[in-house]
Amino acid sequence: MDLNSASTVVLQVLTQATSQDTAVLKPAEEQLKQWETQPGFYSVLLNIFTNHTLDINVRWLAVLYFKNGIDRYWRRVAPHALSEEEKSTLRAGLITNFNEPINQIATQIAVLIAKVARLDCPRQWPELIPTLIESVKVQDDLRQHRALLTFYHVTKTLASKRLAADRKLFYDLASGIYSFACSLWNHHTDTFLQQVSSGNEAAVLSSLERTLLSLKVLRKLTVNGFVEPHKNMEVMGFLHGIFERLKQFLECSRSIGTDNICRDRLEKTIILFTKVLLDFLDQHPFSFTPLIQRSLEFSVSYVFTEVGEGVTFERFIVQCMNLIKMIVKNYAYKPSKNFEDSSPETLEAHKIKMAFFTYPTLTEICRRLVSHYFLLTEEELTMWEEDPEGFTVEETGGDSWKYSLRPCTEVLFIDIFHEYNQTLTPVLLEMMQTLQGPTNVEDMNALLIKDAVYNAVGLAAYELFDSVDFDQWFKNQLLPELQVIHNRYKPLRRRVIWLIGQWISVKFKSDLRPMLYEAICNLLQDQDLVVRIETATTLKLTVDDFEFRTDQFLPYLETMFTLLFQLLQQVTECDTKMHVLHVLSCVIERVNMQIRPYVGCLVQYLPLLWKQSEEHNMLRCAILTTLIHLVQGLGADSKNLYPFLLPVIQLSTDVSQPPHVYLLEDGLELWLVTLENSPCITPELLRIFHNMSPLLELSSESLRTCFKIINGYIFLSSTEFLQTYAVGLCQSFCELLNEITTEGQVQVLKVVENALKVNPVLSPQMFQPILPCVFRGIIEGERYPVVMSTYLGVMGRVLLQNTSFFSSLLNEMAHKFNQEMDQLLGNMIEMWVDRMDNITQPERRKLSALALLSLLPSDNSVIQDKFCGIVNISVEGLHDVMTEDPETGTYKDCMLMSHLEEPKVTEDEEPPTEQDKRKKMLALKDPVHTVSLQQFIYEKLKAQQELLGEQGFQSLMETVDTEIVTQLQEFLQGF
Repeated sequence: MDLNSASTVVLQVLTQATSQDTAVLKPAEEQLKQWETQPGFYSVLLNIFTNHTLDINVRWLAVLYFKNGIDRYWRRVAPHALSEEEKSTLRAGLITNFNEPINQIATQIAVLIAKVARLDCPRQWPELIPTLIESVKVQDDLRQHRALLTFYHVTKTLASKRLAADRKLFYDLASGIYSFACSLWNHHTDTFLQQVSSGNEAAVLSSLERTLLSLKVLRKLTVNGFVEPHKNMEVMGFLHGIFERLKQFLECSRSIGTDNICRDRLEKTIILFTKVLLDFLDQHPFSFTPLIQRSLEFSVSYVFTEVGEGVTFERFIVQCMNLIKMIVKNYAYKPSKNFEDSSPETLEAHKIKMAFFTYPTLTEICRRLVSHYFLLTEEELTMWEEDPEGFTVEETGGDSWKYSLRPCTEVLFIDIFHEYNQTLTPVLLEMMQTLQGPTNVEDMNALLIKDAVYNAVGLAAYELFDSVDFDQWFKNQLLPELQVIHNRYKPLRRRVIWLIGQWISVKFKSDLRPMLYEAICNLLQDQDLVVRIETATTLKLTVDDFEFRTDQFLPYLETMFTLLFQLLQQVTECDTKMHVLHVLSCVIERVNMQIRPYVGCLVQYLPLLWKQSEEHNMLRCAILTTLIHLVQGLGADSKNLYPFLLPVIQLSTDVSQPPHVYLLEDGLELWLVTLENSPCITPELLRIFHNMSPLLELSSESLRTCFKIINGYIFLSSTEFLQTYAVGLCQSFCELLNEITTEGQVQVLKVVENALKVNPVLSPQMFQPILPCVFRGIIEGERYPVVMSTYLGVMGRVLLQNTSFFSSLLNEMAHKFNQEMDQLLGNMIEMWVDRMDNITQPERRKLSALALLSLLPSDNSVIQDKFCGIVNISVEGLHDVMTEDPETGTYKDCMLMSHLEEPKVTEDEEPPTEQDKRKKMLALKDPVHTVSLQQFIYEKLKAQQELLGEQGFQSLMETVDTEIVTQLQEFLQGF
């Protein structure tokens, strides 16, 4: 591509590509895509985005195309890779001028230079770092800033490389430029500190920007640039100096307004200081040891004393707390139980920690956390009133503890209390003791203090197990507090029910549960929405608990379910609806079929909620989970839900629909339980199976559930299902068998085995394309035992239950192997006998014995030649299935089943699903469970004897080992 002639054309197409008109935009994008691989295209782009007279949008697009091109075509091995000559020209052009006036474009240029550096620096681009160092020294503000911005992105990118050779290069780079980076940072920092008092906001902001960028460079060099950073005086000097700098910057916050861009940058810089310490502690815990004392002194003074008043801000407090937490919890600082086994570095760090965390210090931290940081703030109380659902979501915190103050304080409290519980337990118990009895509703401060202490007792529940008689406290103190209905008492009502939830799994006598259920019923009718939502959470923890008893819960089920449903209707936020649905699901799951009388209202409401949640896939996931438990609870009655249920399954499992990304896993689970609980097939339920073929093509983690669903259809209505879908299913299976793991192959074959078991007449024909593969696997001695076992299970079904089909299959395979049928049959029997030990399931072992015995009586010389092996397998089978009746001393086949056997279901067990019942009925027709192996052997041997005569039969029996014959005779006594 000639630069002079092409520039105009490319510029025109880029201009068209910024158009809002798709008729202009699409052809332009297509043209640019074609040019991506043209030599010279990226040189044209470089000329365009470095030309400051052109339209900003066009230049922006040129930068993006250049950046994307690096990912695709810069590597030498890439298809259509750029030539070395063009790359050399581009590298030189990229660092000629650091004078980009537009911030966003400057950032993109810095990023793309870093992308090239990742691939080429330092070997192909040795001049990059020296050029950057020279450029950050210039006096021109713009050039200096852009060079510094690029320096940061290059350092960040090179620091992220993980191969050993790349790490070595970065260590060398860090050693070479660390002094310069330090002096650069100190220079910009000093300049900023001098300018703060000048009142020149533009100059302050400019120097602060440079301070921030140079500190970002130093962070990457310090954390990632040294194997043993504690041995480098400059690194440790910089880290020790951070605390003084932090104090200076925190003091600067007094003179900078609270609501301007300078304040924002200042806070970012202060946070970056703390990130340097946190990252260094994370990556180099032992190198951090000399900084432990200083870090703890600094953090504790600013967070837990008056030193921080007027200068700290929330994010800084969070970072200081994270620093304390990481030091307290750091595994590297914890000695072994046997001190002598600990490293000197660990003992040194532990000694520093122990010297710092004295009784007065720990007591002050604990009291300050509870009485200051745990207190509900005015903003939180206002949010409670104005947006109760928003308040509830904020309170839960999720994974935000690293960045949000309240969750962070609670995590710090838990970690410190766990580490120093012997010291802190008496402190917390004393705080509890002072709060006995009711609190004056007019004293809001006293109510909030009690709320905070109760919060601490809940968080420390596991540590306080031996120190608090929670059952007595529940009856004498907490239960009466739940009954105070004054509006001002609502923070305590919410906190007490939350507190009980924390102690449920720790220490709560089972006999007290009815009293708790009574309280929950009352609180679910509370006037305050936050109290009701918290009560629902405690209810979930209660029903989820190991000691939950259905009989205690049932008297309250109807009331609770009705009130939970009302709460579900009242709340409006997606997160809250999901939460309440989750509680409902847990209740339904625990009481199972007992829920049936009470679910009518929920069943009617879920279709409306599903429709309303079209844009909220996570809420739809919660609805799917609820439906799963609902179907399990309703059993066969779930058929009444099909008008709503089946379209939901259809949408959730259709991979052509975008929501399937979120809904597929739960949708498949719902599909499965629907099948398992379906009393009969319906056309609509059968039709959903159209979704299965694309799902099998995905070969994803969902395959296991897919196979269970296919089995569900086979058990539900094998004839109708196989006639409709077997051809396509068989094709999918043949493709899968060539692609998936051994475990996957076994899953496919188990489906075929189940089909043969359920429908031995139709299934062999339907799965005919797979059976030659099974036969071949047996003949050739499949090396994986679990696959071989399944092959033999499949072939055993065909041989035992469809003799004519087996004969035709044997004939087909004889043609393929170019062998006589008898010879092939002999080879198969021989391999079967040889690999019998591969079969571990007793059902399959008995099946093998029955299948091979079914070849008798026979005058076929090959079968007679293998007679010894058949008898050996038969006796092995007898050993597997025969049990001695202690009363009569006779043997009986333990696998035989009768209609009389109805399994008893205890309270803790799930009642049988419709599919369980179908399997039971199937077992009552299955030869494995209806034919006595003992009698079958006797009859087959008797028939063989009649066929050959006594002498011929005796000759045959002489081929069997005498020990085996003796065992056989013992089993056949009485026949």
